[in-house]
Parts: sequence; C-alpha cells; structure tokens
Amino acid sequence: MTTIELYSKEGCHLCDEAKAVLEKIRKEIPFALREIKLVPGGEYYEEYKELVPVIHINRVFAFKHGVTESMVKTRLRQLSIEEAGADYTKQ
Repeated sequence: MTTIELYSKEGCHLCDEAKAVLEKIRKEIPFALREIKLVPGGEYYEEYKELVPVIHINRVFAFKHGVTESMVKTRLRQLSIEEAGADYTKQ
C-alpha cells in the first residue's frame, strides 16, 4: 500500500489545508497517511521548517509548500502505472 507522509508544524494553515486535501483524496484512493509534526530541535526541523507542508510518497520527496487535489491524484496515478509496469516486467 502507498504511504504518504505529511511533514507539518503547529500554526501552519497550509499544513492544515494539505491534510484536508489528503484526507479527501484518501476516501477515493486508498493510502496510509502518516503526519509528522516538526518541533524545534527535532528531526527534519531545520531542513523543512521553511518548506512545510512537505509531502513524501513512499519515502520519496514529492511536494513542498502545499498541494492541490489534482497534484496528488496525478502523482498517485503515475505511481500506480509505474508499479503496474514493474509487476508486468517481473512476469
């Protein structure tokens, strides 16, 4: 199953919007959603503090500064096609 990680921080309205977009998409396209709250001094804080929300899909950087429903759906469809192709070549 696809896993999406949302790196966010408190008081970030773009993070709240990104989470709402992801939750909406998840009703249509199943994936695991993991939210990682950045805290000063914590892992990834310095790297991502000015870029949130940051989104990884299957542990690979995908988006920063926010997302739209269309952006995420397009990326998930691409991933699905790539995975199907990989499965086909294994046969």
